[in-house]
Amino acid sequence: MTIPLVKTATGFEENAVIDALKLAFVADPATRWVWPDSQKYLLHFFKFAKAFGGKAFKHKTAYYIGNYHGAALWLPPNVDPDVDAILGLLQETTSEESQKVVPEVFEKMGEYHPNEPHWYLPLLGVDPHHHGKGLGSFLMLHALTMCDKDNSLAYLESSNPRNISFYKRHGFDLLGTIQVKEFPPIFPMLRKPR
Repeated sequence: MTIPLVKTATGFEENAVIDALKLAFVADPATRWVWPDSQKYLLHFFKFAKAFGGKAFKHKTAYYIGNYHGAALWLPPNVDPDVDAILGLLQETTSEESQKVVPEVFEKMGEYHPNEPHWYLPLLGVDPHHHGKGLGSFLMLHALTMCDKDNSLAYLESSNPRNISFYKRHGFDLLGTIQVKEFPPIFPMLRKPR
């Protein structure tokens, strides 16, 4: 079996990488709660992903595998998502209910982020057509090797309970559950370096 190569995305590949994530998150409980209408989801996911993890392109920590079969956006220590842009997008594109609930979700997510420097994984996903091939693991191991080499923490929030076992296999521990009103639960997870 050939081991697929994980590549660092350039700025020119930003659209292709985010399109891969758009496919991966098409059935994600949290993003689809925010945009239940498929057309609105398809229209707005790019701006959401750019605000949530787009700084990874600037820092050369946006990765993809295969012909954009999967992707991961990692933010290095002391680099944060553009929460103001996310909240602005929500104000423009979502229901009143979302506009009331999602800011509270982000506030609670912030409470779980480690205080010490850490790598943050806002988005990782594989096109459902390519599930079951280990591509998510290759993407994860690529970045975790760097975390271990630098003796750095890695942190994420899983927005899909089915992915918790995947993250646990890669050394992440579940820190709790974020539950705000009807919003689907979010699962903050932390991995200590090995």
